Amino acid sequence: MNWINNVVRPKIRDFWRKREMPDNLWVKCPDSGQMIFYRDLEANQFVVPGSGYHMRMAAPARLASLFDDGEYEKIELPDVPVDPLKFRDERRYTDRLKDARTKTGQQDAVLVGAGTLDGRPVTAAVQDFNFMGGSLGMAAGEAVLKGMFTAVERGTPFILFAASGGARMQEGVLSLMQMPRTTVGVQRLNEARLPYIVVLTHPTTGGVTASYAMLGDVHLAEPGALIGFAGPRVIEQTIREKLPEGFQRAEYLLEHGMVDKVVHRHQLRATISRICALLMAQRQHKHAQPQPSDAPRIGPPLNGAGAEEDASVPHGAKPNGRTDGDHTDTTDADEAATPPANGEGADNAVKTTRGDTHLS
Repeated sequence: MNWINNVVRPKIRDFWRKREMPDNLWVKCPDSGQMIFYRDLEANQFVVPGSGYHMRMAAPARLASLFDDGEYEKIELPDVPVDPLKFRDERRYTDRLKDARTKTGQQDAVLVGAGTLDGRPVTAAVQDFNFMGGSLGMAAGEAVLKGMFTAVERGTPFILFAASGGARMQEGVLSLMQMPRTTVGVQRLNEARLPYIVVLTHPTTGGVTASYAMLGDVHLAEPGALIGFAGPRVIEQTIREKLPEGFQRAEYLLEHGMVDKVVHRHQLRATISRICALLMAQRQHKHAQPQPSDAPRIGPPLNGAGAEEDASVPHGAKPNGRTDGDHTDTTDADEAATPPANGEGADNAVKTTRGDTHLS
């Protein structure tokens, strides 16, 4: 009878035992209520096929969808103090960080990577809303700065995918300090004449919107993304008025000039690639042009003695004795009466127009 107890009965129990289903096997669309198989949603870049609703994407999946063949170099980020304020509300801040790191597999809310986009080197940073709402803290601020500085060092465009609920309250004023710090990184990109492209995803709010998320050269947004500083409910309670339909959504901001283009996720990669190619081509063209002389030109050189004679002309004086304060403009007769320099003809004649002197 041992074979009955050891073989038959366990098989019967296994047959009637309820099978455990993974929590994320099926996903419900927040917009239409449609149920979709998770693997189909993942294969469609987390866009619901029926309604077109854009679900949130984890940072590694976002970077893999951007770079060629899904391959990129993960940029090492600097370490920061874990809990500088020893903050505790219902739970310790350190416990919340441990749970978020276990859930996402990341150290903090921002992931930075470098790779190629259609063969062109680019640097990108992604905020993961799954990590404490993508909140901006010291680690996230350092990550954004590291991404910007890496782009400057390598001479590549910088692409930022923003998704955040704002500053991280557990770090207090230290989180707010990241707003001006990241602005310094944006200035470095501007000085290097490198493109800074921001993709606003759902949701982008709070201090992130008030700082680096709105300082890009080009602002793209995904359809239906909530973009703003304070939420619609807070605004309605403050002004005690009903907000317009679609207020603070990507399409509403596009109509009012806050966003350059609303791009479907399936066309986002190609759009970013075209923008990077255009802006980098303009940058290379400007670098190839000869730079004008920094020294001001007051008059034409006369037989090699222009430096001494130019220095003797007071600032703002004109060859005919007028100054910047004169209201009389030079006429065509005055220009015709101007003698040619060195007697070589009209090619070197001096023309004056509204106080500006240049060579024709």
